[in-house]
Amino acid sequence: MTTDNSLTSKASITRLSPAKINLFLHIIGKRADNYHNLQTVFRLLDWGDYLHFLVAETVVAIKGQDVSNICRQLLTLSGADTITSAIEDNLIVKAAHALLAAALQSKKLPKQLPQVCIGLDKRLPMGAGLGGGSSNAATTLLALNEIWAFNFSQYELINIGATVGADVPIFIFGQDAIAQGIGEQLTPIALPDQQYLVLTPTAHVSTAELFAHPKLQRDIAPLSIPTIKRQAAHYTQALHAPYHNVFTPVVTSLAPAVDEALDYLKSLEKVALGTARMTGSGSAVFLPLENSIIDDKKLLAKWIADAPCPAYVVNNLSCSG
Repeated sequence: MTTDNSLTSKASITRLSPAKINLFLHIIGKRADNYHNLQTVFRLLDWGDYLHFLVAETVVAIKGQDVSNICRQLLTLSGADTITSAIEDNLIVKAAHALLAAALQSKKLPKQLPQVCIGLDKRLPMGAGLGGGSSNAATTLLALNEIWAFNFSQYELINIGATVGADVPIFIFGQDAIAQGIGEQLTPIALPDQQYLVLTPTAHVSTAELFAHPKLQRDIAPLSIPTIKRQAAHYTQALHAPYHNVFTPVVTSLAPAVDEALDYLKSLEKVALGTARMTGSGSAVFLPLENSIIDDKKLLAKWIADAPCPAYVVNNLSCSG
């Protein structure tokens, strides 16, 4: 299986569908559409799922304007049977549907297209705040835009992705970023390379339940983008006020496994010289690791072995080599 971008008959490409972490996460207010305006810094990781795209020799004639029917004819998906009860609800399929709908609307849909078989190699736990499903959707949009030669720009793909899910745009953006709005307003930020110890406890609290929780802080004072850039040292290795994750106290009160995992990472802070925290709305938690210990394989192996749940040492995406 090749990973190059030259697509020929029966071509096959494999793409990393990376995880993300939120270095901090603030809610700065509720919107008129009942969504919430956020401020966060997204960091992409060199760890995630893998998507395999097999471009078949079979070419399908595009007839009519029923996008759902066109999508069914063009796309097959394997490896996702346990994620949703109906395949149409999978974010990979939703992304393909949104892309085809945009192509139809913008008159970019040709008279025929090759069939594509997508295989999902799922490695990220679901409901962990790591963005796995959103990353799958973004990776699908990027790959199919290339395979089907729609030539949508990154900006156009971000807008298409935002209709699929709030976290989809960051994975299309493809780099660390300050995010505002519901997560679709992205500003690139240059951060130092970092290694993290990530724990994935088996726990899930519904996003709807969290947003409805009376103790969730929803009125954090907004920070300017220049301030967030200038104060990067306040939330990268350490985590200093006012930077925090508003969901942490709520999730740890509702999910003992998350509280246990976070406490475990806090016990390592003095050696790691970093501040443990939760990503997104949970349940994954992570600890930034100081450069002097990242080559201590024996110590890191012990930390992984002693963890109360699955643990991984990962890098930010840009330093994965």
